[in-house]
Amino acid sequence: MAVPKRKMSKARRDSRRANWKLTAPGVIECPQCHQMKMPHRVCPECGYYKGKEVVKTAE
Repeated sequence: MAVPKRKMSKARRDSRRANWKLTAPGVIECPQCHQMKMPHRVCPECGYYKGKEVVKTAE
């Protein structure tokens, strides 16, 4: 079983954990309705993707 020979200091432990952070998801503006949406996905507001309507929305 792998057991450390010496106690790991708090600074060394915490510096290793320093990069565990969440990043905000990238959002872009829909070219049709100008609402914010996730990239490479159908716009939930207007149903357009790459200039074509792919999902019918109740309007």
